[in-house]
Amino acid sequence: MRTAARETVFKILFSEQFGTLADENFKAGMYRAGGLNADDVAYCNNIIGLVHTYFQELTSIIDKHSYSFPEVRLFPADRCILTVALSEILYCGDIPDKVAVNEAANIASKYSSEKSASFISGILASVIGDKNV
Repeated sequence: MRTAARETVFKILFSEQFGTLADENFKAGMYRAGGLNADDVAYCNNIIGLVHTYFQELTSIIDKHSYSFPEVRLFPADRCILTVALSEILYCGDIPDKVAVNEAANIASKYSSEKSASFISGILASVIGDKNV
């Protein structure tokens, strides 16, 4: 399982919301702190790259599927969790959608508000429904 890697990606992306993009030294320190192996580090670098590359598209998708809550009004933690999960769902064919949703809900339960897990799961389910039509 990539739970520790996903949490590490979340932490790196969360930190970027309050400053500049994470440099390689910061990421390396986070990877060490998470006890990540080489495969996990490759996964992290891939997801971070996808989020950076497709950020505008991801935020548009969030806006489309969170009807009463535009992306700019989301809790920063929820925004990060959603961008990670959406990157997995849309651009990583080797990760089952259900796994991405479950992991996102677990991270939300740990790092965000009480209602965030169900909110995030609902948005992701809506995206998956559109994707599979």
